[in-house]
Amino acid sequence: MSTFLLEIGTEELPADFARLALPQLEQLVRRDLATLRLSHAGIYCTSTPRRLVVSVTGLPHRQPDLEEERKGPPQAQALKDGEPTAAALGFAKRCGVAPEALEIRDTPKGPFLFASCLEPGQSTTDVLAIQVPLWIEALQGRRFMRWGEGESRFSRPVRWLVALLDAELVPVSLMGSDPVVTAGRESRGHRLHQASVTIASAEAHTELLAAAGVEVDRDRRGALIRSAVEAAASTHNADADLPETLFQELIDLVESPTLLEGHFDEHYLGLPAEVLSTVMRSHQRYVPLYAKGHNLDPLALDARASLLPRFLCVSNALPEAAASVARGNERVLKARLADAEFFVRADRNVASIDRRSQLGRVTFAEGLGSLLDRTERLEWCTDVLLEQLELSSSCGSHARRAAHLCKHDLVSQMVGEFPELQGAMGGKYLVAEGEPYQVGLAVLEHYLPRGAGDALPSSDAGAVVALAERLELLLSIYAKGERPTGSSDPYALRRAGQGLLQILWNKGWRLDLLALLQRSCQHWAELLPHYTVDAEGLTTELADFLRQRLVSLLEEGGMDSDLVQAVAGQTGDQGRVLSDPEDGRQRVALLMELRSSGQLAAVQAVVTRAARLANQADLPSSVLSAEAVVDPGLFEKSSEAAMLAVLNKLEPFATSSAHDRYRDLAGGLSAGAPALAAFFDGEQSVMVMAEDGAVRKNRLHLLGVLRNQAAVLADFSRIVG
Repeated sequence: MSTFLLEIGTEELPADFARLALPQLEQLVRRDLATLRLSHAGIYCTSTPRRLVVSVTGLPHRQPDLEEERKGPPQAQALKDGEPTAAALGFAKRCGVAPEALEIRDTPKGPFLFASCLEPGQSTTDVLAIQVPLWIEALQGRRFMRWGEGESRFSRPVRWLVALLDAELVPVSLMGSDPVVTAGRESRGHRLHQASVTIASAEAHTELLAAAGVEVDRDRRGALIRSAVEAAASTHNADADLPETLFQELIDLVESPTLLEGHFDEHYLGLPAEVLSTVMRSHQRYVPLYAKGHNLDPLALDARASLLPRFLCVSNALPEAAASVARGNERVLKARLADAEFFVRADRNVASIDRRSQLGRVTFAEGLGSLLDRTERLEWCTDVLLEQLELSSSCGSHARRAAHLCKHDLVSQMVGEFPELQGAMGGKYLVAEGEPYQVGLAVLEHYLPRGAGDALPSSDAGAVVALAERLELLLSIYAKGERPTGSSDPYALRRAGQGLLQILWNKGWRLDLLALLQRSCQHWAELLPHYTVDAEGLTTELADFLRQRLVSLLEEGGMDSDLVQAVAGQTGDQGRVLSDPEDGRQRVALLMELRSSGQLAAVQAVVTRAARLANQADLPSSVLSAEAVVDPGLFEKSSEAAMLAVLNKLEPFATSSAHDRYRDLAGGLSAGAPALAAFFDGEQSVMVMAEDGAVRKNRLHLLGVLRNQAAVLADFSRIVG
């Protein structure tokens, strides 16, 4: 068994390319080796900033021979007077066998010609020589480029290839590159060593490059970085601000990680901590250090109580140059922080209310006016939400003030330079100007959640304005006529819809979202007459969009798909589920609980059977009481009376508005399951479709009331097993 090594050497790759390319490369290699009948013990893909590496262990020296039976033309076409026809000769030629080696075999469709074919296996070296260029060509990524006169496209120009099967060179050439790159044994070490490295064998690759200053193993580089950062932070009794995105980027920026420490002037701690950390992390790829156990005030305008005046930097520098590189990083950071200081000072010279008026000069979207217009629509949404939600008067006043000012920082110099600080800077400036803390916090939080896994608004005022922000966006973009597609969602409408539902669930607020949509769509039709908005159609479309987001959130949260579908799975379900999204979430959670306890299956079997028969009657789905539609005088068996008793016990739960009604209803269904089952099976079972029309109708009404009562919890017909 052999080990195959492929190293694709390039100019410096973008930091995010390896994370996209390595899974693709592994999938391509795994798929094609299986197709080519080359077994293996394992595939390992890794990278550095200047190379992608694939190692495949346990490869055979050649493919196994392929033996297969091929079916040819029918005997009537293949033979004439006992001699092979052109059809038989052509089949034999395609199969690589002599005409006399063909056999006639009976099949269900009559006799046909068959050939036994043997395809000799090729050497693994020959197979790989063909496949490697195809693998490189198949890789996809952002911003691919051509170079020179060649037609090859890749993230950065390919400069060298190493392709070895054990110690044997695999003859690979990239004909579309300029100049043509041919595989050899020469790799390249650390860029600052300016040394080539001769790779004697596939097994020696990692060790030889390590000696030349390159840590090939991406996971190993990550472990070294993590360990060094944690040790340095511990030395200073600090917490390192190293989010996963920055950590992954650092791994792909260096070939041999060296941790450097730097300082900045303490007077810059007069800037907000978020500004300092954004400059360091997002712009310089440095790791800020927070004081151990710090309590960061999100609206503080300075960082003296939280940040240390130092940073960590992961560098590709040689150890002897570390001090010089650290000083260079300090100079770069000083210039960045001086710019940030200027922006904050300039912003503080303009009142936030004056910045709000400047929003009128910035277009939000074509046909939807300015950012000031959007803010006013958002304020209307806030007022309507506060009418429906039972919140304190102080919360309402804070939410209204926050909605009035929530976009002012979009025209600030600080957010213009650092867009990721929108909301945070707006809230800080407002509190510094004397606005209530809750107003500033609501401005900061109205952008939350920004994406999957992000924090949700902690304050009620912030949650209200966040709901209004998402509602305004959905209404305006849908009214404009734009919709998210499978591949495009430029306004992040899906994220807005999910965020709206997540906020409601997190707060436990019971909001009639459908009524809110109906009122809002009518208002938008009046606001945007140039779009001739069909208010009723827009309501239906947005309601189904939000229902789909609700289904998606529940399924992504681990709820069983069939149970989610039973509560909110169809277009017609949006009316009920959006009248109270929290109600829908609770029903799915209860169904999950019933399934895990084993109580769901028996109830579902009876209810589903009842519903199928009840559909043959004309009992409206709104009928939840048996009193007016079932006549006990028509009963012929005790099972009918027992079933009526169950329905009478379930009626209070089905018609109740209490929060625990679903649990009571589910308990009643579970407790009544034996009596319901006896209606269909057993000594006292009945024939529902009796010849007597009155008896038949009476029994169908019993089943119809059961179906309707159970449907208050869920559509049991959509539950699987």
